[in-house]
Amino acid sequence: MQADTLITGACLITVDAQRRIIRDGAVAIAGDTIVAVGKSADLAGIDAREVIDGSRFVLTPGFVNCHVHITETLIRGFIPGDLPFDETLGRWVIPLYKDHSPAEQIVAAKLAIAAMLRTGTTTFLEAGTIIAFDEVMAAIESTGIRARTGRWTEDRAWDPSADAEALTREALAALEADLESYPQDGRRIAAWPNLIGHMTATDELWRSVTDLAKRTGTRVSAHMSPVGGDSEWYLANTGRRAVEHLSDIGVLGPHLNLVHMVHIDAHEAELVAASGTNVTHCPDASLRSGYGVTHRGLFPEMAKAGVNLALGTDGADNHDMMRVMALMASLFRDAREDRSLFPAHEALEMGTLNGAKVLGLSDTMGALAVGMKADIVAHDMRRPEWCPLNNPVEQLISSADGRGVHSVWVDGVRVVDDYRCTLIDEDALYAEGQAAAQAVLGRSGLPLVSEWPIG
Repeated sequence: MQADTLITGACLITVDAQRRIIRDGAVAIAGDTIVAVGKSADLAGIDAREVIDGSRFVLTPGFVNCHVHITETLIRGFIPGDLPFDETLGRWVIPLYKDHSPAEQIVAAKLAIAAMLRTGTTTFLEAGTIIAFDEVMAAIESTGIRARTGRWTEDRAWDPSADAEALTREALAALEADLESYPQDGRRIAAWPNLIGHMTATDELWRSVTDLAKRTGTRVSAHMSPVGGDSEWYLANTGRRAVEHLSDIGVLGPHLNLVHMVHIDAHEAELVAASGTNVTHCPDASLRSGYGVTHRGLFPEMAKAGVNLALGTDGADNHDMMRVMALMASLFRDAREDRSLFPAHEALEMGTLNGAKVLGLSDTMGALAVGMKADIVAHDMRRPEWCPLNNPVEQLISSADGRGVHSVWVDGVRVVDDYRCTLIDEDALYAEGQAAAQAVLGRSGLPLVSEWPIG
């Protein structure tokens, strides 16, 4: 057998069908695909163009971030953390977000992608909030990461004088054009007909987007019920809770990924499970935002019912999926006083295989196995959190974080090497990011709120 790259002597957390952990293991890559996995001695006969000594590494599949706002990074740390949810969105987040120029959105996106790549995320599902869509898509392509993305899409006419039918036609036409320009045909970067969600889309748009996704082989992702406001609106306007209404109009199913889902009731959880709808939980964002996830979240019940649970980082503050997996492995143990909930291996599955399933890519991503895409993360064992190495999965989730990621491959291309992105000029990006943030925040007229003086 011939290969482009052979990594030998590593500890492999394969997440394959047998969930093998292989000490002194090896992985061979040909093109964009893993062609051999096993003990180093068993792969010694492979003729590889590049042989890498992996004895200092734990190798895992690349992580899949199923909910991230990649163009929010310029406002990181600026939004006051103690405001009500509606005020945070209405006065701060959305106005700041929509005031970005295309060039500023590009810088924000690259900052988010650099943070993801350097902490082991090889694939992300964007939250459906890109505004300068074509410009940002070109920027994503240049970084080497894998992505499914969506433009900012909503159509509800809050102004009674607005042409409601025109808003729906325009929203759907934009999504159709995106899918034609960036089809899901095997390429790394593709568009999805995502929705902002909450109560911002009409039933007509929900149904049309669902049909569009099924026709094109794409899928739909949308925010839903992080706080009680979504279901309160649906109850007042439809007589049903949010997920109940989505079920009534026929848009639940395996094509759909609902994000947050903290303020749902038992019946809504049952509808999600029965329909095969996916759910992405953002534990870090839920805790910091005070959604009440520890006492309201029905994630253990959904998992028990067979719901595919994936994980996301959400907004601008954190893009490290390893931190998110660690939270998932501890949050509900404490909330329910039950140490059996979401052990380390299940949290890792949520960040790999389950995320691949959300994307409809579980046959090509999420494991170190023959035939899978060569999306690989090398964690540096020459760090105190990895020494001594006893149980690699427990230590990956409970001890390590993304700061120990030494190298990353996406589609067989080494996009991080020795803690630096290979396709992103990080030094130039950081300078551009600081200047762009100052421009965006300066135009806003909003104050920098800090309990301690910043001089």
